[in-house]
Amino acid sequence: MWTSRGKIHHVRLPVLLIAGTLLATPAHAYVGPGAGFAFVSSFFILVFTSLLAFLALLTWPIHFVFRTVRNRRTRSRARVRKVVVLGLDGQDPDLTEQFMAEGLLPNFRRLRDEGSFLRLQTSLLAESPVAWSSFATGCNPGKHRIYDFLVPNRKTHLPELSSARITAPRRTFRLGPFRIPIGKPDIAVGRRSKPFWKVLGEHGVFSTIQRVPITFPPEPFHGVLLSAMCLPDLKGSQGTYFYYSSNAQEREELTSGVRIPVEVKDGVIRSCISGPENTLGQDTGEMRLPFEVRISKNRVDAELVLDRKRHLLRKGEYSSWISLAFRPGPGIRVHGICRFLLLETHPHFRLFMTPINIDPARPALPISHPFAYSIYLARTRGTYATLGVAEDTSALNEGVIDEEAFLKQSWMIHEEREGMFFAALEKTHRGLVACVFDATDRLQHMFFRFMEDDHPALRECDAGTRGKYRDEIRRLYARMDDLLGRTMKKIDEDTVLMVMSDHGFKSFRRQVNLNTWLLREGWLVLNDGKRTGADMFQDVDWSRTRAYAVGFGGIYLNLKGREAGGIVGQGGEADALRRRIQQQLSQLTDPENGEKCVRNVYDAREVYRGPYVDQAPDLVTGFRAGYRVAWESVTGGLSDEVIYDNTRRWSGDHNFDPADVPGMLFINRRVDADEAHIMDLGPTVLDLFGVPTPGFCDGRSIMPTDLEAGQ
Repeated sequence: MWTSRGKIHHVRLPVLLIAGTLLATPAHAYVGPGAGFAFVSSFFILVFTSLLAFLALLTWPIHFVFRTVRNRRTRSRARVRKVVVLGLDGQDPDLTEQFMAEGLLPNFRRLRDEGSFLRLQTSLLAESPVAWSSFATGCNPGKHRIYDFLVPNRKTHLPELSSARITAPRRTFRLGPFRIPIGKPDIAVGRRSKPFWKVLGEHGVFSTIQRVPITFPPEPFHGVLLSAMCLPDLKGSQGTYFYYSSNAQEREELTSGVRIPVEVKDGVIRSCISGPENTLGQDTGEMRLPFEVRISKNRVDAELVLDRKRHLLRKGEYSSWISLAFRPGPGIRVHGICRFLLLETHPHFRLFMTPINIDPARPALPISHPFAYSIYLARTRGTYATLGVAEDTSALNEGVIDEEAFLKQSWMIHEEREGMFFAALEKTHRGLVACVFDATDRLQHMFFRFMEDDHPALRECDAGTRGKYRDEIRRLYARMDDLLGRTMKKIDEDTVLMVMSDHGFKSFRRQVNLNTWLLREGWLVLNDGKRTGADMFQDVDWSRTRAYAVGFGGIYLNLKGREAGGIVGQGGEADALRRRIQQQLSQLTDPENGEKCVRNVYDAREVYRGPYVDQAPDLVTGFRAGYRVAWESVTGGLSDEVIYDNTRRWSGDHNFDPADVPGMLFINRRVDADEAHIMDLGPTVLDLFGVPTPGFCDGRSIMPTDLEAGQ
């Protein structure tokens, strides 16, 4: 089911270390890829890489001749010299059209008038991991096997990340007080099928791929790649932030962060940073780095003392990236980076720390292809965020940071990405450049509420805050237009520019707990007659449960022979249950306004095609815009009500029926289509370079046969 794709290369450290422990509490709606520490002797890597280098030297003349012939053939068929794909995650076509009509987006308007503008049909589910996997492979989920962020482990029913898994070596040997793993860890990719840039590489076309989601772990191909979404932090989670506070009245529990109580004594705070688990020693436990914060006399600034280095902290301003070095054993260091934000010094001390990103200059596991690419970017562009979802939406959701702090962080990350992207445009003279920007997705998630005066998430929001951020989405789109304008200046007539989004965005006002609905209908049963259930299905009686929900719309039958302890018979019994759930869920009505909550309930066997349909949810819920699966339901929790308000700052979303949230596509050429699907973009790029579309692709090229005539 899982194939090992990742390889580890490092020659500077005495041993290698792979970080990653499964986060005990669910990080918002994401679960980490697993696995604890694993160590590999660099001696064997040196021997192995030296042997590969020797073999490469011997066969170099043969490879040179082969590549030269192949590249000449490909170039003779290519219709362009370069293709640039500018991905703007989540940019909505309706808002884009509205803002173009208002004169806010002159560069988008120019690109539309001189080329093409289409709504881009998206995937089911309409979310980033599914849609970007369809973009990369040109396939539907039945072939690439990514159906959602989270899927259930059929042996435990518990949610797990669909896209990646890290497994530590099983064998170890003892060396004094240490346990040394034998062999290297497996870094498995959940996505199946082949990305179109790998197909390009097989025909000699070089690609630069930056931060396209679901590219972790990185796979080898003819080009360079920096991984993105689902790349974990150094603790192995999808983003665990830290909050240090001296206010004893604050709540202890945080959903996706760690609150650490501190005391202020004579203006000094002493605490520690909790790092990844150390499994090298006999006594396992998290590695820790002690630090001090010394508050200045003006109570505005402070000084952070960490690892014998001093860093100035200014209230309300993020620090620069600060390097962290954890020491699991003699001569061994595991490197991460983080930023600090001093929130308050008086009357309470409050300090925010971002998740510990893997250090791109000294990565603890492969985050790019080749391995040295992330190091090259760090050396030439400076340190940068590596976490798959680097913007701390959860910290804003939980009120640890405010809107202004979130915006500052998001735009710092965006500027890092811009630097990489424009450098790639200059250095890639022929081939493909694809880069995805995330600010469009993250800011719409968190600021959509300000576009509606009656959004439930604004009930406790004061008038000043409402007024300050009312036009934040407009400013976001204007900034993307500026990015587009600068991109257009960097390309020539022999370059095809595609600007696309994987899905659109709509308001998320009401949430539907699918597990609570299944409980009310009698298909899910709790222990001891309970009416609500804890997260991760802790209170579910699986001996009487016939159906359950995991993720952002998937419903699974508790099938015999598939789920552990399954009770629903395969065949006719399962078919009848599917039909009953489909019929009744399709009629679900909001008692507050009488509206239907669901547009469609899809049978996976009818909407997906390919060898992995048997791993899909049995049913997929296509919610109407405004309604989305409840937060508790995503990871197996049950609530008091089935339908209730969404009061979180995460107020915009795209996990609705795909028909309501298409993406967008702009191209600086006329296209031979009135509509397009996200699966068509890979085949279109292949066609532009004269590379045949593989038979496994579901998409097709939308370029006219005579490209010049289509300009």
